[in-house]
Amino acid sequence: MAAHQPQSHPESEAPVDFREVQRSPQFQELRKRQRSFIFPMAVAFLVWYFAYVLLADYAHGFMSTPVIGNINIGLILGLLQFVSTFGITMWYVSYANRRLDPIASELRGELEAKGVSLPEETK
Repeated sequence: MAAHQPQSHPESEAPVDFREVQRSPQFQELRKRQRSFIFPMAVAFLVWYFAYVLLADYAHGFMSTPVIGNINIGLILGLLQFVSTFGITMWYVSYANRRLDPIASELRGELEAKGVSLPEETK
């Protein structure tokens, strides 16, 4: 795999002052919105995950309670771990499309209007 080579920019293009961009109100709002979703969701999922692990380790009787035939509570909760992972992912994509992408697009538009050329992988 080839190493990523930085693109050379013509002299007419303005360099990006990343510190200035990070201090901008739009960028601060973008970070606030992203963190307000990610951190609480990460905590909630970790609590859910560790609760499952602790139940599996210390509540054998409860986890082995049959529900339907050979399907027990432990199996159902284990499968719900996968379901919740996909659910959180779909929720984040929806959240990002509604609440993050408009701000990111606005910020990108402002940078491009100033004559800043962004690398292709950020577009």
